[in-house]
Amino acid sequence: MKTPARIREAASADTAQILGLIRELAEYEHLSQDVEATQEAIEAALFGPGPKVFCDIAEEQGTAAGMAIWFYTFSTFRGRCGIWIEDLYVRPDFRGQGLGRALIARAARRCAEENLGRLEWSVLDWNEPSIGFYRKLGARLMSEWTICRMEGEALHAVAGPVRP
Repeated sequence: MKTPARIREAASADTAQILGLIRELAEYEHLSQDVEATQEAIEAALFGPGPKVFCDIAEEQGTAAGMAIWFYTFSTFRGRCGIWIEDLYVRPDFRGQGLGRALIARAARRCAEENLGRLEWSVLDWNEPSIGFYRKLGARLMSEWTICRMEGEALHAVAGPVRP
């Protein structure tokens, strides 16, 4: 008999698996060349003093089958915090078993329990399977908003000199 999956808070011992899942997600999204994260960076971000980002693991028979990496945001319009899911990923062999829904449900439950204003994430516009899945859950795709990103040379040019 198959043991049901469980969703749990990630622990420091999961760091290598989390980085592996991040790399798998990047490969799926055709963005492997953008992954700079190291095991040490993930360890520090998730499990160092005063973490600002968190991870839930979907575990199937002792194997990390998926993850949700998330952090708190703030909505000035709502006057409350929310949650942004930075990465939601379920390994291909485990898709269709409700793990993605369970990971989103855990974040939604946290929002409800903490009286947070919203749960948000982004999806690549070509990722039709995920878009369909999110719509079935009741998510509204915010096509009127465009994500802006500044990184690398542009970020440093705008930042100007940085104090040591």
